[in-house]
Amino acid sequence: MTGRTTEERFHHARRDPGLAVLEGFHALKHALRFGAEVLEAAVVEPEALSRLVASLAPDLEGRLPDAALEVVLPQTFARLAPRPPATGVIAIARRPVTLPAAVLTAPGPAPAVALVAPRHAGNLGATVRVAAAAGAAGVLAIGGRDPWEPEAIRGAAGLQYAIPVARLDALPATDRPLVAVDPGGRPLAAGGLPPRALLAFGTERHGLGEPFLARADERVAIPMREGVSSLNLATAVAVVLYAWRLGP
Repeated sequence: MTGRTTEERFHHARRDPGLAVLEGFHALKHALRFGAEVLEAAVVEPEALSRLVASLAPDLEGRLPDAALEVVLPQTFARLAPRPPATGVIAIARRPVTLPAAVLTAPGPAPAVALVAPRHAGNLGATVRVAAAAGAAGVLAIGGRDPWEPEAIRGAAGLQYAIPVARLDALPATDRPLVAVDPGGRPLAAGGLPPRALLAFGTERHGLGEPFLARADERVAIPMREGVSSLNLATAVAVVLYAWRLGP
């Protein structure tokens, strides 16, 4: 990216499939904490960034090389992202190469999450954040939005670096039990999911669709108050994952 202005580098990074744009301190914090290679970070006030590190992430002091830090004018910073973060830092990092197989073949009993045709990048990112917090094996976006879009990274607070996350066009064969989250399923209960489940979630409006439901090994439903038709995607994922965590 040499030879470009700061604005050109950041705008290019938003389109480069090998790079990730980290909007805000929390995205940068988590990316560094989970091993990201940060190429550059733009700030208006480096002292403010130092204070954030000292108060919120002292474990990261000295982890951002001085050579990667660029002080920019406020008007330049305002043009680096559609919604410049209030924490005053935007960074570019290398995006890890994550194959869907890394999610599907991950060892251990933790479930993985499959999002079928997700439509909203911020909501997709919030789902990644929930999955990382719950200790899921990973997140697959099947069709729809890319979980590495800048808005999704912002919604996940950079936790794409904490667990395997990938996009694919269709779900391949897997030995994980496919559990469809669907209103017609049995009521979800703590500990009621099989080990290594692949938890499939559809859209709020259309659900998973019959072809995907027909492929499922079982269906579970989130118990809800009568008259409430659906939950936000990230909320639904959180409910199911924490039902798993509450199990034996």
